[in-house]
Amino acid sequence: MVELSGVVGVALVALGMVLTPGPNMIYLVSRSITQGRRAGVVSLGGVAVGFLVYLLATNLGLSVVFLAVPELYVAVKLAGAAYLAYLAWCALRPGGVSVFAPADLPHDSARRLFTMGLMTNLLNPKIAIMYLSLIPQFIALEQGNVLLQGLVLGSVQIVVALTVNLGIVLAAGAIAVFLARRPSWLRAQRYLMGTALGMLAVTVATDTSAPAPSG
Repeated sequence: MVELSGVVGVALVALGMVLTPGPNMIYLVSRSITQGRRAGVVSLGGVAVGFLVYLLATNLGLSVVFLAVPELYVAVKLAGAAYLAYLAWCALRPGGVSVFAPADLPHDSARRLFTMGLMTNLLNPKIAIMYLSLIPQFIALEQGNVLLQGLVLGSVQIVVALTVNLGIVLAAGAIAVFLARRPSWLRAQRYLMGTALGMLAVTVATDTSAPAPSG
């Protein structure tokens, strides 16, 4: 039996994570603006499968691998931090553009959109940290059936993330038009996103916690 406090805790953590700009948001917004809502929804399908991969892998023992080889866990975190720092630089550098600024990108096929959504999520350090370190903290060992608890709590995160991301996909075009008419707001959005990404990169790089055991 999963405790209500655990469900609420995971839901709040998931909400905070999904509202923090990251690789998933950047990819979904860019596809939705350049190729339309349908492309954004297809890309979100790939992101959803990525969540399922993490859900199953962590609950079936991936965290055990990182516990056995802590250097691998550190390498994954540092690689993720470097990627976030790169995204922050792209947003903050002179001449950088907002994720909501229209861009002339080639239209991708539905298969490529889905695959890129999947890979973007699988390589997203925020999601890796959530499943390996954060969600396991809400599992109550005294309630028994750790595997079932992990699956239920992970499903809560997926529902929250997909609901918010779907809203972002559907609203991306309207937000882009709104910001395009207000250049100063567009610049502010870019600086805020870049700062948030930079802070997240530092947090990931300096985090000394170990992955919690699961399964």
